[in-house]
Amino acid sequence: MHGLIRDRGIWVAVGILAGLLLLFELTDLDLRVQDRLYDFGCQAWMVDGNNPTGRLWFYNGPKALVWLTGLALLVLAFGPARWRDRWQLNRRGLGVAVLTLATLPALAGLGKNLTDVFCPSEVRRYGGAEPYVKLCAPYAPGDLPAGKGHCFPAGHATGGFALMGLAWLRASRRWRNGAIILGLAAGWWMGG
Repeated sequence: MHGLIRDRGIWVAVGILAGLLLLFELTDLDLRVQDRLYDFGCQAWMVDGNNPTGRLWFYNGPKALVWLTGLALLVLAFGPARWRDRWQLNRRGLGVAVLTLATLPALAGLGKNLTDVFCPSEVRRYGGAEPYVKLCAPYAPGDLPAGKGHCFPAGHATGGFALMGLAWLRASRRWRNGAIILGLAAGWWMGG
């Protein structure tokens, strides 16, 4: 645990996350991005969540790869030592990676119950029925939603971001940077 506190990479990732949350909270960048992905003329998203191809590329496929990665790491952690030796891995690093892949999406699920944020498709601006508010903003007194939003943080995107836990598999800076880049790319791909 003491090494985790001193690890600059972790603090850089936490700083980037905090900065992005602040950026989206203080600007309308989230709406600008979503506006680019929504065709107001057709009232449809560029990638429809009900379209099998879009769902495969942005939701089910990447989600399955995250699950398979976690399963492979579990097999390596509990399999014969020669498997870990072949890949130059240790049980501790495998354990941290597996726990990261398991706990981050679970924490996202818990966060969904606390944030009361609706999915873009549920917001009036994009054809839904609910009012749009930012993460830390209250609903207007006369415009309260009928129910509670359960869309932030995005669980499937969090699974992609959890791939940053692969950084613990090896000690080299190149490996860690690659794992962080992979996790960020997967998370943004799945969240997009």
